[in-house]
Amino acid sequence: MHVDATELEIFKNLFHSVAEEMGAALRRSAFSPNIKERRDYSCAVFDGSRRVAAMGDHMPVHLGSMPSSVAAAVEALDPGPGDIAMLNDPYAGGTHLPDITLVMPVMAPGSRQPVFYVANRAHHSDVGGAQPASMGLSEEIYQEGLRIPPVLLARSGRIERDVMAMLLANVRTPREREGDLTAQIAACRLGERRLTELREKYGNRKTFFYLDALQRYSAHLMSEALGRIPDGLYRAEDCLDDDGYSDRPIPLRVAIRIRGRRARVDFAGSAPACRGGVNAVLAITLSAVFYVFRCLLEEDVPACAGLMAPIEVRAPAGSVVNAQPPSAVAAGNVETSQRIVDVLLRALAQALPGRIPAASSGTMNNLSFGGIDPRTRQPFAYYETIAGGMGARPTADGLSGIHTHMTNSLNTPVEAFESAYPVRVRRYSLRSGSGGAGRFRGGDGLIREIEFLTEVRGTILSDRRRFPPYGLAGGRPGQVGKNQLILPGSDSTLPSKAGFTAPEGSILKIETPGGGGWGKPAGRKRSPKKRAPNKRGR
Repeated sequence: MHVDATELEIFKNLFHSVAEEMGAALRRSAFSPNIKERRDYSCAVFDGSRRVAAMGDHMPVHLGSMPSSVAAAVEALDPGPGDIAMLNDPYAGGTHLPDITLVMPVMAPGSRQPVFYVANRAHHSDVGGAQPASMGLSEEIYQEGLRIPPVLLARSGRIERDVMAMLLANVRTPREREGDLTAQIAACRLGERRLTELREKYGNRKTFFYLDALQRYSAHLMSEALGRIPDGLYRAEDCLDDDGYSDRPIPLRVAIRIRGRRARVDFAGSAPACRGGVNAVLAITLSAVFYVFRCLLEEDVPACAGLMAPIEVRAPAGSVVNAQPPSAVAAGNVETSQRIVDVLLRALAQALPGRIPAASSGTMNNLSFGGIDPRTRQPFAYYETIAGGMGARPTADGLSGIHTHMTNSLNTPVEAFESAYPVRVRRYSLRSGSGGAGRFRGGDGLIREIEFLTEVRGTILSDRRRFPPYGLAGGRPGQVGKNQLILPGSDSTLPSKAGFTAPEGSILKIETPGGGGWGKPAGRKRSPKKRAPNKRGR
């Protein structure tokens, strides 16, 4: 067969639509605000060789790391018809423990050899551990929650009730967890049906021919993009504020070697794994590299495994970008992934100065807390990320109050937040002037003030509280963020990563960083109006 450009585009969109429909089903049927409101989930389609074939327009930090989960599940369990594997172990293909991944094979009639796999990943707002919402300060992974190696959650179409019971017995909110997990199961089964229908409609020969053609096409487009970058070695360094246990900065270093139509990305010289939970497993580092290089492509390319074919990644084992057991990793998925993106873009700005934006806020501003809801006398656990400012671009201002880079979630709407939890939102606004000055300004961060209507235990995992988001081409850095706990009669500034106990009536105030500016401030031009904080973006 010969590749027809029109049919190639049709199949690209067919596979993508399966992942998107899986996500829509998961969102509509989930129980928790974190999934149905913030959309903290991702879905993808894989071929029979476990290569990613299509991704939904979901969360980059999930999607780029999901192939590791699929590989781990298949190698450990060899799932058959009707089976659904479950895992969250960061050292067996996962990211951090709240992200639970389900993997399901799609079989051809009369065969035990899968022709596709479907997978989804969702952040559960509690998976046990020492702190409510399972995102606390920790020194080893055992403190962070229930660690699930690849196991079968469903066998031959039936849920394994003993596995489900074991999981639900170890979390603070079992009803919500069961609801979210069954929503994930439903999304997998929908993906299985849609891929079966696709194969039956177009036939095996054409379906699998274009599945392979999409992989070759995406690899070709990435090679072409790399070939347009000047050959050379581009180095950069950035750092995390700290790990929550000491005030020592944690450096990340990268050297990107471009040679012809290939790239080598080497993180040698990055800090060793540290005491606190900012350690990232290799899957996270690969995910950040995938995201950054995909952003270099000007066309709407297939988001499949072929994109990484011309790119080699080296990350020293035992470092903060390739942590080994039993290092704590809760914040590696959310904070270190953002800093990896920052250091990669900083290096690429040397090669492509007219294309790379200044640093965005560089943190997901993770807030988690829990307690006993006085309205129901039942435990509750809540988790959210809070947006910041986007870095200015070479041709336009950065957007304000928006989730950037490795997160692609929404905020939790005030109405849903106050309805589901014993809180009152006192303020939710843009943080005017927090974006860096420049020919094009960085986007502004946000201010979020939450009053607790009952006593809670909580954690803030954030960054860019000491080292601001950098500007480029003479642009100024964005303002650093700030965390403040306001108690009756007093208030205190919280460090970037901190646990806290807040009595009823106390207020948590989080001010998120602005993005860096681009270009020297003199000769500033007007650019499109900034976006409001309730929108979604990458």
